[in-house]
Parts: sequence; C-alpha cells; structure tokens
Amino acid sequence: MIKVTFPDGSVREFAKGITGLQLAESISSRLAQEVLAISVNDQIWDLTRSIDTDSSIRLHKWEDAEAKHAFWHSSAHLMAEALQELYPNMKFGIGPAIENGFYYDVDPGETTIKETDLATIEAKMIEIVARKEAIVRTDISKEDALKKFGNIGENYKTELINDLADGTITLYSQGNFTDLCRGPHLPTTADIKAIKVLSVAGAYWRGDEKRKQLTRIYGITFPKKKMLDEYLVLLEEAKKRDHRKLGKELELFMFSEMVGKGLPMWLPRGTALRLRLEEFLKKIQRRFDYQQVMTPHIGNKQLYVTSGHYAKYGKDSFQPIHTPEEGEEYLLKPMNCPHHCEIYKFKPRSYKDLPLRFAEFGTVYRYEQSGELHGLTRVRSFTQDDAHIFCRPDQLKDEFLKVMDIIFIIFKALEFENFEAQISLRDPNNTEKYIGSDENWEKAESAIIEACAEKGLKAKVETGEAAFYGPKLDFMVRDAIGRKWQLGTIQVDYNLPERFELDYTGEDNQKHRPVMIHRAPFGSMERFVAVLIEHTAGKFPLWLTPDQVVILPISEKFNDYAFDIAKELNAQDIRITVDDRNEKIGRKIRDNELKRIPYMLVVGEKEAENGEVAVRRQGEGDKGSMKVSEFAKLIITEVESLINQYN
Repeated sequence: MIKVTFPDGSVREFAKGITGLQLAESISSRLAQEVLAISVNDQIWDLTRSIDTDSSIRLHKWEDAEAKHAFWHSSAHLMAEALQELYPNMKFGIGPAIENGFYYDVDPGETTIKETDLATIEAKMIEIVARKEAIVRTDISKEDALKKFGNIGENYKTELINDLADGTITLYSQGNFTDLCRGPHLPTTADIKAIKVLSVAGAYWRGDEKRKQLTRIYGITFPKKKMLDEYLVLLEEAKKRDHRKLGKELELFMFSEMVGKGLPMWLPRGTALRLRLEEFLKKIQRRFDYQQVMTPHIGNKQLYVTSGHYAKYGKDSFQPIHTPEEGEEYLLKPMNCPHHCEIYKFKPRSYKDLPLRFAEFGTVYRYEQSGELHGLTRVRSFTQDDAHIFCRPDQLKDEFLKVMDIIFIIFKALEFENFEAQISLRDPNNTEKYIGSDENWEKAESAIIEACAEKGLKAKVETGEAAFYGPKLDFMVRDAIGRKWQLGTIQVDYNLPERFELDYTGEDNQKHRPVMIHRAPFGSMERFVAVLIEHTAGKFPLWLTPDQVVILPISEKFNDYAFDIAKELNAQDIRITVDDRNEKIGRKIRDNELKRIPYMLVVGEKEAENGEVAVRRQGEGDKGSMKVSEFAKLIITEVESLINQYN
C-alpha cells in the first residue's frame, strides 16, 4: 500500500501501482471523465502512469494550465500522426504545446504544404480521433532510441537524442506513430473533441538561420466544440485588433526594408502617443524621486563582458564595431544596466545617499532572427522604460513597494486591471546555481513576499524560477479579449553590484555592497504600445490619443471657420486636426470613425453663424450643438478628471 496526500491535506491509502485515472474514479465518475492530467510530487504525469511510492498529488481539469499543456501536447502528436499518413516521406522536428494550442515543425521534403492543405490535415485528424487510439508511454535506452529513429531516417530526432544525457528516454506511441517525448499526454486521442488547423509558416530548425527552414503548422483543439467556436470568434476579433494592421491604418509606425528588418520608425501620430506615455511615466517618477540619466547607444565590449551580458547576449547581438585603434571593440548596447552601474561609480557613495534611483528611456539592440520578428512585439531595436535603484538591504522592501505603486498606477490609467502576479524564488535544494549569500537571498525573498502581502496582492509563488542573481516579481496582464501579456517586472540583483564592485560607506564607516533593483513597468515602449493598440482596438484614452478632435467642414466655404476653431482649441492644448478634403460629410464621418478620433466637430452655415460646433462622439453619434468655448471646457474637464485619478 502507498499513502496519497490530496491538495486539501487529507491522506488515503491505495494499492501500489494505482494510476491518476483510478484515483479520479475513486472520488467520482464525473471527475474521471473531466480530469486530463495529474501532478505527482509537483511533476506532471500521464493519468495512466502508475504511482508506486507515497506521493502528494493534484488532479488537473481543463481549467488548469497543466491540463491544457497535456491536451495540446497530445494534439501536436495527433497532427503529426495525420501528417505521417498524408505525407509518408515527411521528417519530424519538434511539436510542443504553446500558450494557445500547439505546432509541429516538419520537413516535407519536395512537398510544399500550403494554406489550402490545412483542411485536409484537419479532416485526417478528425478521422484518427474516431479510432480512439490509446497513447502509450515506453521507456527506452538512448542507444536503442538512436537505432529506432536512425533506421527510419528521422535525422532531426536523432540529433535531439544525441543532445540528451545518457540514460532512459521516453517515447509515446499512438496507432502507427511514435515520437520522442517526455510527456505528459492524454490517455487516448478520443478526448480531443474539437480541432482546428490554423496556419502554416516557416521556421528554421532549432531557431538557427544557418540551418534548414522547416514548415511549421499551427493548430488548436478543445474538449468541447462550443469552446472552439468561442475561440474562433476571439481569433477574428484579435485579427481586427492586430497592432500591425491598426498601426498602419492609424499611421503610428512603419518598417522599411531600406532601413532594416526589425527597426521600427515612429510616424508623427505614433511619436506623439509614445512621447505622451513617456511624459506620463516621467511625472510619476518625479513624484518618487527618480533622477533622469542618458547613456550612449554603444559601449566598449569590455563593459558587457564585465556585466555578463556579452556571455548571455553575445550571440544575439549585432557584430562588434571595430574602431581604427587596434584591438578596440564596441557593441550596440543590449542592456542599459551596465551603464547605470558606471554612473553609480562616478563618485563615492554614503549610506545617507541611498537609495539612488536612475531612470532612462534607453534604446537597446539585439539581433533577433528574422523569422522571429513580429511587428512591434519582437524587434531588433527597442526602448526600455528602464530604471535601476541602488539601495541598502534594509531599504529593499520599501523600494519594492514603491515600484509596485508605480506599476499599479500605470495599469489603472490604461485599464489593464485584470492581471496576475508571480513571485520567482530560488531553489533551496540547488543553491549553488545562484550568487549571493543565503542571508541576502532570504532578505530579498522575504521583502518581495512581505511587499505583496502588504499590498494585498495574491501572487503565485514559483520555487526555482528566480534569476541566478536574485528573486523577482512579474506581472501578467490580460487584455480586453482575454489574452495574457507580461508587462511589468521587478527584479532584485546582487550580481551586477558584485561584478562592478559597487559599494557605499555605511554608518559603521565600512564598505558595503548596495542591492540593485531593475524595473520596467512598460517593459519596452514598442511592445507596450503594441499591446495597448490591441487592448484598446486603437481607441486610446482621451488624454493619450494623438488626435483628440477632428473638425469636419460641410463644404470648402466653411474651411476658414474650421481653421479658426482649430486655432482657438490648439491654444488650450487640445490636439486637433481639420479634415478639409473636398468630400461629402458622410464620407468624412465614416473615414474619421475608422481613425478612432474621439470627437468630431461638424461645422456648416448654422454653426458658423452662431459660433457653435455640432459634436459627435466616436462610436456614439450626435451629441448636439454647443459653443466652441463650451466644447473646450468639456474636453479639458474630461482630460483633467482622467489625469487627476493618477496624480
């Protein structure tokens, strides 16, 4: 017999070799129908795997991330089985579960898989599901695995096996398809009730541009058809909100092959939006006593060798810049923090000087592979809303709380109020992979946990997920259609102060190391704006939007009156434009609705005679006529009421 501990702390005895599915059955038949995976001592297992020792378990239904992972991982294998039947000469790379669904990278040889082939692949997957094939786990030696996949010419699989440590390897089989995989998986393909093969793209093998380009096929599945239908509706909404599409329509940013891939250029309207976001954060930072600094776009290679960034980002950086001086090399900076460490070292620091808070909207550069570039969310040049706080260990918690305050202000101002937080701690059983003393780690981890408790923030704690230099707190925000984005991070760092030999003179007149906090509420301006565009569908808050008002003259003879109004409103810091095209008023209204400008002012003979404007609110229609001064007061009051919430 073995003892099984359930999440509520209760302990029950079962026969050795019991499976997760049998455990679920012992509770209720309904649970057995709904459960998809099991965690055994915090490791995700197949439901059909036997449990042979005393264990703590958690059963996972669809609502759990662990269940979705097993479901979508099994679905990737299902798609691979369908591809194998449709294209017998196909070679297989990897097929992981991702945040929404799964993909499989395949080498189709001389065949080209097109969008028009996806329906055929989907139909074959549905056919296989009807067979209700069991998914079976097998242990095999590395030597036997190499023979098995080598004999059938699966060169991608043999390369992966060669990279594995010697010992037992797991395979999963269903029908005539077998894959190299650590699992976990569903008990049977029959659990997959709704299938959609979504798209096809190219992807270099193992992300290396020098390797062969494979075909990547994306799909998603659900345990119920209704879930798939709801997802497809959200997918259509996401397409409408795509920041690449809206960024072009709203004239916010652009890319140019002549300038270079992944190097965004901000157009006037996008620049106005971005600068307003920057100024908003700068105002908040001034309240929290940050000092603004500016650093170069390049740095001596040795700076990044010292910081450790060259070892970490060297392969992802642009090639070194060689100067005429022999042996002198510079890099486009991949991070701002080494520069800020040098600013800290500018002069001796006392315990009385701390904390020091250096902030910079610093542009950094990383050579992302061209296949991974994606609009503003994955670029080669981006600007971080970076700040680094140098403080004493006894100041750490208070500084952490203040950074959390800044992040909460930003989230509230931009209506990102549905978010989750995660505290990442070190693994207490593997402390040698971290730097810093046990005492400092305990202080840092306690500071984060206590700060979250004081704010009433329910944060998920993940042991072993800390960076090697310190623990951190990450914020995952859900946008208006439920997608999850990581937008804020606060990291505690003992590494850089050590590497750069930073110190301060303490009250005891001895030298001490400061603690360093990295924080970026936006993350990067590019990615944040991309998320903001998709969250708002381009309908930005009135205080932030590039154009608050557009004036629409009914005909050309009222253009002068329109420009007089624009001049009057501009004088009161209201952002305004005039649509003086020789078009019918209906066309002007339709076009400017698409531009998401909050207010439209229609002016004709009546308005010109009475010194009025006919007001339309974007998406709401007519709001009646009013004096220009009355409208100006309405706008100013609305903006001030929004801004005052966050000051």
